[in-house]
Order: sequence, then C-alpha cells, then structure tokens
Amino acid sequence: MSASAATLRATAETVVPDTPACRHDTQHEYLLEGHGPLAQTGVLLIHGLTGTPNEMRLVAKGLHRAGFTVLAVQLAGHCGTQDDLVATRWQDWVASVRRGADRLMQRTGQPIVACGLSMGAVLALALAIERPKQVAGVVALSPTFRYDGWSMPAYTRLSFLLPVFRALGIGRRSVFMEQPPYGIKDAALRERVVAQMHSGDSAAAGLPGNPWWSVIEMRALAAHVRRNLGAVRAPCLVMHARYDDIASADNAREIARGVRNAPVELVLLDDSYHMITIDRERRTVLARTVAFAEAVARGHGAGAAP
Repeated sequence: MSASAATLRATAETVVPDTPACRHDTQHEYLLEGHGPLAQTGVLLIHGLTGTPNEMRLVAKGLHRAGFTVLAVQLAGHCGTQDDLVATRWQDWVASVRRGADRLMQRTGQPIVACGLSMGAVLALALAIERPKQVAGVVALSPTFRYDGWSMPAYTRLSFLLPVFRALGIGRRSVFMEQPPYGIKDAALRERVVAQMHSGDSAAAGLPGNPWWSVIEMRALAAHVRRNLGAVRAPCLVMHARYDDIASADNAREIARGVRNAPVELVLLDDSYHMITIDRERRTVLARTVAFAEAVARGHGAGAAP
C-alpha cells in the first residue's frame, strides 16, 4: 500500500458498523487495471438492489478504455439466492462498498470516484458521507431513494408498512415482482435481459423481484443518506431518465437540493428508462461519466500531460 493510501485510510471515519450477517463473497467482482496517466485514478462501480456487478460492465469497459483503474464491487448477499440477500442488512452493503474502496485505493494510492446505479448510487453517496477524504467524486446513475416510477404497482406505495410485517415475522419470502418495461426502453434489449432474469442464474442478471425485507433495508439506507446529504463534500454528477419507470426523477432532484457543500451537475435523459447504463442513451451516460472522472483526476493532479 502506498503512503498516501495508508494516510487516507487512517483518517477515514467509520460511522456505519458492520453487522454479524455481513458476507464478503467477491467471486463475481472484477478489477480492470488502468493504463497511462489515468491509471492512478480508481473508479468504484456499485450495482443496485438484487443486481450484479455484471450490470456495470459496459461502464467498466468504457472507463477502462479511457485509462482508469476500475473495480466493480459485489454487494453482500447478492449473486446468490433470495435467502442470501434477505440475510443481509444495509450496513452489510455499505461494508462491501467500503471494502471495495479500500481494495481500489491499495492499487492507486489516490482518492477514488464512486459510481453507482440505482441503490448503488445511494451507496456511493453513503461512502462519500462516511469517508470524505477517500471519495473525490460521485457519479449517481438513476439514484433510487424510493420506488416511485410510473410502472411501479400501486401496492408499493404501502412499503412503509413493511417494518411492521417483519416485526411480526411476515413476508420473509415475499417479493415485489418487477413489471414491464423492467427499466429498459429498448425493446430488443429488454427481451434479452428479461430472459436472463428468469434463467435462474442470479449472477448474470440478478433476481427477478425485490424481497420485502430487503426493501426495508433499502429504505433505511435511503433515510440515512437523505439525512446526511449536507455532509457530501465531493462533486457529484447525477444522471437520471426523465421518464424513469422505476424511480422518478424527483430522486435525482433530491440530491441536487440536498448536497449543499459541493457542486452537483444534474443531467436528465429523454430516451431511456431506469437502466441508463445499458439503454438507448448508454453512450451519453458513458461519455459524461468519463469526462467527469477525468475532471476529478485533473483536480488531484492525475491525467495531466507530462
């Protein structure tokens, strides 16, 4: 580990403790070693609830082509069974992100860019809140504090009752099943992804539904981050589909309002749904993400011409 990485780790504040259920299964993570002057800038990619590192692969490849060192982290309880996921709490997911950030900094020795999709965007903000010296920039893609998109079933509005159900031991095996268009506007791509979702291989495309008890944890994570958005000190790029079917654009606007001590760039997309990393405007998403990460790298003295 470089001296700068050790210093940053030593000064980082840990405010979210691990829980006893925390698992560090990392077999589906992948690390892409950077090249050229941008290799010393690491980008941590964070997937969403019930998702997998695979859903970040297009972004990972694009960032790697630009020269960045990229790590796509696997969140605790994911890429396995529904029971695996339900056994974890939101603090376990934060611990996975924290571990990934430490691993990435061991490679680069520099503060990182945290980039997440959906709930992963909320986890990226959680890391920036907890470790301001470690996170130099945040990319929030389709940030999701709540499921309030136009395709969500009406009963999801009652999710605030879920903690009561869990306290009564109700709903451990119950799920909110996703509905068309499954976050994807491109019909041909949607068909392929849905086939993967129902193939039984959760490591490829994630689980087809959101377990009730995991939604409880997501809501608790969201509440923690929303309360502390004012503590974010890293510049943020927030991208969201204007007509997101899973999480309305109000989720993105909440970040723009709540992050008061760092610049926030809000980009609303007109030809995509929730999965903007793979949908029709994926090239725009990648180009904006690369440009933002390059600006962060320049701010830390990386990526400059010799």
